Order: sequence, then C-alpha cells, then structure tokens
Amino acid sequence: MPTKRVCVPLAAGFEEIEVVAPVDILRRAGASVTLAAIGDDLHVAGRSGITLKADISFLTLFSANYDMLVIPGGPAVQTLRQNQRMGVIVRDFESTKKPIGAICAAPLILHDSGLLLRKRYTAHSSTKAELPDALYREKVVRDGKIITSRGAGTAIDFGLELVRVLYDEATANEIAQAIMV
Repeated sequence: MPTKRVCVPLAAGFEEIEVVAPVDILRRAGASVTLAAIGDDLHVAGRSGITLKADISFLTLFSANYDMLVIPGGPAVQTLRQNQRMGVIVRDFESTKKPIGAICAAPLILHDSGLLLRKRYTAHSSTKAELPDALYREKVVRDGKIITSRGAGTAIDFGLELVRVLYDEATANEIAQAIMV
C-alpha cells in the first residue's frame, strides 16, 4: 500500500499543540506529513514561541501530491485567510474529494471557501460571530471529507479522527491504546 501523504500549512502564530499532536499521531499511523511554510523562511514560530522547521515552502505545494490537508489554528489563521493560494489549495482538495482537517479557528478558512455550507462542524468559541452554526460542544466533528475540531485541548482526538479517515478505525484504536487515551 502506498504511503498516505498529508500537508500541514504553517504560518507564524500557529497553535503548536494543534500541529505537533496531529502530526505525531498521523506519523505513528505511517503517514508522510509535510509541513509547508507560509512566508519566506522555513523556520516558523508558533504562538507560544516554539519554532518548527517546515519541509517546503507553501509556494511549491501541489495539492495533487497529497491525500489530506490539515490546517492548524491559532493567530496564524488570519494570515492563512489572507493568503489567496490557501483558498485555491482548499478548493483543490475539496474538488478532488480529498479529506480536509481544520482545528480551532481554521474552520474559518473552510467557511471562506464555501466548504461549510450544509455541513456539520465545530470550531473554537472565538469564531462564534462568523460561524454561528458550529457545534461548539463537540470535540471533533466529521461530515464527509471535512474533519473539524475545537482547539488545542482536542488535538489528540482530532489526530485520531484524521487517522480514522485516512486509514481506518483499527489503526486509530491501536494508536489510541499505545498513547493511553
């Protein structure tokens, strides 16, 4: 079976837990995860000052090379929302029926691209003004190929749901048991 490939865009101010926990869980499942830097530097600082080194520049990203897109939240979401290429990539994933994960405020990016119409989803409570229909009490919501989660506190649950979508229930359960969830 070919390795599943996942892309995670990183902009300055990303929520560290929302990147590291899902990436770790996806890699435990066997996925190849690529961090793509938005901006001129591959070193990207998160909201708490932890810097991660991306693998590639977002400008070189081709959605056809990936099986899943995972968008972290945090203050970086405003940068991602302003990036026109981000909208193009999101719509490419949606049009090819590839799964898209968005955590915290990142569902706003899906909203901007029209992907949340008639969908069930959750998001961080700070998004209520723009996402009044979000299921804020739910940790993780999957509706078709769209997987959303509330925030840093739900990052492990989010990562396990991403594995369920990309692989299967058995793989997610095996990882959950190994990390003692």
